[in-house]
Amino acid sequence: MATRPGKAEVDPIFADSGDKRLVVNGTDADLNAVVLRLLRTERLADVPLGYVPTDPRSEVAALWGLPTDPGRALDLALSGEPDRVPLVRDDVGGVLVGLGSLGPVRGVGYGDDTVVLRGQASRVEVTPDPDGGPGLVVRVIHKRLFGRKVTSTPARAFQLGCLPVQVNSDGIAHPRPMGKWTWYRHTEDLRLVRGVQ
Repeated sequence: MATRPGKAEVDPIFADSGDKRLVVNGTDADLNAVVLRLLRTERLADVPLGYVPTDPRSEVAALWGLPTDPGRALDLALSGEPDRVPLVRDDVGGVLVGLGSLGPVRGVGYGDDTVVLRGQASRVEVTPDPDGGPGLVVRVIHKRLFGRKVTSTPARAFQLGCLPVQVNSDGIAHPRPMGKWTWYRHTEDLRLVRGVQ
């Protein structure tokens, strides 16, 4: 099997499962790949998705309060209720289900109409909004001599123009440095099994 599942690995599973619940046992990057195929095959609204993270440091598990213990995670993934959570996309055809990051960065960034970065920052992080806000949260991190300063901004979209910088989505490095980047909330939500009532 491929390092990260793609169309050839995922689509036959979709064909066999119909609209039944899917469970991904893997990394945040693996979950990202399956969600991308759900998006591209227009099945986001139909298919509940459970997640059993193999990495105890999973950003997706931390963001959505999912267990990282394999047994508990599997029980939840198989029997929990799906919850609609924001799906974040980017302007090069990808998705973001956990943590997006770039930096160090020098440029201008907007969260909707608000300037969130003008100049340089050690790092910019973007996640789907776990608090039911407009869709995503942008964190601009400035490392200082003593600690760091972090500003958080909820938004529907984050747009950045900058000197070329490495972009990472769910642990997946974009193949080349980018001078502009956008993450934004998709019109449809992801049906993630969280067991939240």
